[in-house]
Amino acid sequence: MINESEADWFHLDVMDGRFVPNISYGMSVIAQMKKRAKKTFDVHLMVVDPERYLEDFKKAGADYLTVHYETGYHIHRTLTSIKALGMKAGLAINPHTPVEVVQDIIQEIDLLLVMSINPGFGGQKFLPHTYHKIRQAKEMINGIGTSTLIEIDGGVTLENAGEIVAAGADVLVAGNTVFSSADPKHMIKRLKQAGK
Repeated sequence: MINESEADWFHLDVMDGRFVPNISYGMSVIAQMKKRAKKTFDVHLMVVDPERYLEDFKKAGADYLTVHYETGYHIHRTLTSIKALGMKAGLAINPHTPVEVVQDIIQEIDLLLVMSINPGFGGQKFLPHTYHKIRQAKEMINGIGTSTLIEIDGGVTLENAGEIVAAGADVLVAGNTVFSSADPKHMIKRLKQAGK
């Protein structure tokens, strides 16, 4: 269904039960999905010690691999390792983490994932202060002149998609909004229209 929809990417949340309280799936499930999927794999690691798994996720089929700023002391090394493996490097920041923390490494980031909910569980409400963080991130990216994409994950709905894009977001993750609807393909189409 996603292959036939207007969605551009598969956003895959990998959770270890330690960085976030929930547990999801890992490399073997992603590798099986990759055999049938026809779109970009955007893999979001909500795990402790993500640097241990970079090569495994490359082999599984990740096109973008996103790690959390909050997971380690050597984020620059992890981001450059992701790129050296041939993937696009993403960096996620939690709702309580200020955008300014990425100032010195923004040029190494292909994707800045701004969490608009607390990570770990779908169905939460969008945190309104995220709009300010999106505008800050866009100003930083434009000021430095990078092509970093801003991705928003959490609480994205038909009602707020347009405002999120207007604030400067490039990529919207809308799991609950899409998969709880009666017609997910149609919902994806409507979300894309709302974001234009």
